Amino acid sequence: MTASQSPGPMGAEPANPTADWKALRGDVEGIADVAAERGRSFVDAARAHATDYVDQRKGDAARSVTDLAKSVRESSKTFEAQPNIRAFFDSAADGLEHLGTSIEQRSFSEFYEDAEAFARKAPVAVAVATFLTGFVVARFIKSTSVAPVTEPYSDHRL
Repeated sequence: MTASQSPGPMGAEPANPTADWKALRGDVEGIADVAAERGRSFVDAARAHATDYVDQRKGDAARSVTDLAKSVRESSKTFEAQPNIRAFFDSAADGLEHLGTSIEQRSFSEFYEDAEAFARKAPVAVAVATFLTGFVVARFIKSTSVAPVTEPYSDHRL
């Protein structure tokens, strides 16, 4: 070290501080790029896993809806004497069978796109449905909570 240079806080002055800052900035950008890429791959893997799971469960849901349609159709046979009621049950069974077929044939992304399109067309209906669902869930949670225990003699003093 020459007499004209003063030592830095660490005891030695770097040779070229601008080059060191550029190198540090390059290192940080490299680390950020690697972290971003790993984050994207994690999100992609999670999305693929969720889609696979939904597709597996989709078949179960389709079978359940189809079974419900069969049950409704079977129950309509008890209304032989009332053709209007039987027609109602048969129509409901046809609708459920169509829904079951639709569930089985469509992908998760198609369901998501349809739900998104409906939410864009009828935002008030979605808001009302969300509110009602929240209200029902809150009432359910409240009704299943444990009632507080009151002591029978708490009003009496000794």
